[in-house]
This record gives sequence, structure tokens and C-alpha cells, in this order.
Amino acid sequence: MADLLGSILSSMEKPPTVGDQESRRKAREQQARLKKMQEEEKRKKAEFRKKMEKEVNDFIQDSTLQKKKYEPMGKIERSILHDVAEVAGLTSFSFGEDEESRYVMLFKKEFAPSDEELEAYRRGEEWDVAKAEERRKLKEQAALEEEATSRTQKRPPSPSSNYRDKYSHLIGTSAAKDAAHTLEANRAYGCVPVANKRDTRSIEEAMNEIRAKKRLKKGEEDVGAGSSGL
Repeated sequence: MADLLGSILSSMEKPPTVGDQESRRKAREQQARLKKMQEEEKRKKAEFRKKMEKEVNDFIQDSTLQKKKYEPMGKIERSILHDVAEVAGLTSFSFGEDEESRYVMLFKKEFAPSDEELEAYRRGEEWDVAKAEERRKLKEQAALEEEATSRTQKRPPSPSSNYRDKYSHLIGTSAAKDAAHTLEANRAYGCVPVANKRDTRSIEEAMNEIRAKKRLKKGEEDVGAGSSGL
């Protein structure tokens, strides 16, 4: 019984000492400070968002502006600005290599930046329309030259000289042509020059010749029939 009573008494919470009370007080103060900081951070974010909403609205209303560049700001501020721009129907980008130098640019939808313009901002350069147009023309010219070079390389090589002119002192300028016209038939192989095969008569001459042959043949048949009747 005594052991049971002793265990019950030892398990009961002892009254806090002076040190425990001080620790709890500090914990409550720290929690209060943290809550106050959170509320202050929340208030600052709301104020910053309200300020950005006004600036974005002014930017949209100004027809002379196509884009707007902000000074470098922190990650939280950039996030709020991107959200405000998206809600307003704008296009937004962040540029800058390190965290301290990153800034936001806003663009109206009808003046959205090209890939070349974005690359210029990423390199830390200012966008120059005239220089961009010059670079575009140079690229087009280089592409045309490359295409022309490619076509030239694919073209089959042509002889640098005409072999007929080169050997004209040996075979003459018209030796091959004359040989083709003077070719005679070879009975062993039946070789006949093309010129001999070509019919140079007109249609009328050919028809007259055919009719004459038919009349001649008919006359011979009539003569033969008369001779057999005698």
C-alpha cells in the first residue's frame, strides 16, 4: 500500500520552480513577438500589392507605354508583382544574374517581346530595334549564302575544257559527224546509219508514190489477164 501511494505521489506534477516560470515567460514573449512580426509582414505585403496594382493599372491606361521596367526587388516582391501582372492580363519576366540584381519587366500583350529581345535582356543588354533589324538582315544574308554554297557543292563537276576542241588537231572539228553520215551498211551486223533510215519525203510525195505503185501493179495485172484470154 505504501509503495502504491508513493508511486502516485511521484507521478503528480510538481509545482513550478522560479526557473520554470522564467522560461515560460520568455516563451510567451517570443511567441508574441513572432506573431507581431508575421502580422507586420502580412501588412507590408498587402500594402505592396496595393501599390503594384495601382502602378500596373496606370501602366495599362497609358497608351504611350509598351513596357515597364522596375528596379531590383526581393523574391517575395517579385512574386507579388508577377501575380498582379497576370491578373491584369500582362506579360511579365524577371531578369538579372544574381538575386540582388533581379528585376521585373512588364509587357502589354499586343507588344509581347520576341525571343531575340528576351535574350538581349538576359545578357544584360538594352534592346535596340535598329540593331536587331540589322542583325536579322545579316542572318538572312548568311543563310542565303550558305544555301547557295550548298547548291554549288551538290552540282556535278563539269570538265574544265571541251575534249573536242582539245583534240581537234587530231580528229578535226567535224570528224565524228561526217563519219556518222558516211557510214555504210554492214551486211554481217545489219548496221545502217540513221540518216539512211530517215524518210525525207513529204506526205504528199509519199502518197503519190504509193498511188503510182498501185496503178503500175494494176496495169501489170490487166496485161496478164489479157494475155491469158488470148
